[in-house]
Amino acid sequence: MAHVVVLGAGIGGVAAAIEVREALKKEHKVTAISDLPNFQFTPSNPWLAVNWRKPDELKVPLAPVFKKKNIDFTDVGAKRVHPAENRIELNDGESISYDYLVIATGPKLAFGEIPGLGPHGGHTHSICTLQHAEIASKAWEEFCENPGPIVIGASPAVSCFGPAYEYAMIIVSDLRKRGIRHKVPMTFVTSEPYIGHLGLGGVGDTKGLLESAFRDRDVKWITNAKTTSVEPGVLKCQELNDDGSVKKEHELPFKFAMMMPAFTGIDALMGIEGLVNPRGFVIIDKNQRNPTFKNVFGVGVCVAIPPAEPTPVATGMPKTGYMIESMVTATAHNIAAVINGKEPKEEGTWNAVCLADFGDRGVAFVARPQIPPRNVNWSSQGRWVHWAKVAYEKYFLRKVRNGQSEPVYERYIMKLIGIERLRRVL
Repeated sequence: MAHVVVLGAGIGGVAAAIEVREALKKEHKVTAISDLPNFQFTPSNPWLAVNWRKPDELKVPLAPVFKKKNIDFTDVGAKRVHPAENRIELNDGESISYDYLVIATGPKLAFGEIPGLGPHGGHTHSICTLQHAEIASKAWEEFCENPGPIVIGASPAVSCFGPAYEYAMIIVSDLRKRGIRHKVPMTFVTSEPYIGHLGLGGVGDTKGLLESAFRDRDVKWITNAKTTSVEPGVLKCQELNDDGSVKKEHELPFKFAMMMPAFTGIDALMGIEGLVNPRGFVIIDKNQRNPTFKNVFGVGVCVAIPPAEPTPVATGMPKTGYMIESMVTATAHNIAAVINGKEPKEEGTWNAVCLADFGDRGVAFVARPQIPPRNVNWSSQGRWVHWAKVAYEKYFLRKVRNGQSEPVYERYIMKLIGIERLRRVL
């Protein structure tokens, strides 16, 4: 009997536990480890942060889901991974041994890399977790009672730009609904070399689409921005030239700010030689397997992927929903193959497929593969994107509650894109 442990229970971890369980015979054991009792649908956090959703709408209790699928589960959380011992030390002092490990933890939020950044002891808000978005939602209501300047954006080394764009646009939609948009000057501050770069070198015409969206919404922007510190009511950043020299120093006043932080690996993984890179991301080969500890696999945001291209301010490579699902499926099949005495051969399809909601409209894009040159390099916009993301939220949460594992993100979005193309032709 083999014991497979999945560390993490987010979008990648839940899918990994279920798919591994379904790929193995009944005599094998699967255990999921999380530091939370609930699955949380992170893509909806921008809506939660303006009170368009309630926290409980975005949670699914994990214990009943895993029990239904014959998966053991603990929400104690991991203190340290010991790959040389095939053991995970838990926060309560206990340990869980494994034959195979799937690391799907997501990232640690590196607020500490910029003085004054973050919701705990800092001066900016975050939408990276449900708890942070809930804090932001309360502050948002207070802000709307006495509005002023807003700063939204992405710090150096950020690899997840989409939520920053979504939140900026959703804020504009909410302010317009409240009739106070005219009282709120807004600036988007990003480490990207241009609007719509997204850590991907742009996809289709995301540069033109997102610049146009900002112009339509009266949002100013600063690119190649290296945020250096945040003080109460003031964000400081350097705007760089393409050669990395300082073009201009900015001090931006705000009454409300949300800045995406850079990511690192979680504390339980940091500094483990051969397992992670210097920032704590899991090193994997084309089959999702760690080259040093060959019984360890990695999926999702926690894996190490090089940036798409050099940029004046560091930017990271995003990991979108479809990419994560394809990593999970490859990993489940590869673990099953190894257990059956075969070599792993499945590879994840590293494509970027994304819906970015703007509160009333939105932008969709497909990059196959993520890094140019691409076989598919497509982007589009319209009201259909907003409704597509609303529908996908309900669909995905229902899928988790029912313990369904089949990857659907690309299939779902490509169907919507096909419908949109047909609508335009007709």
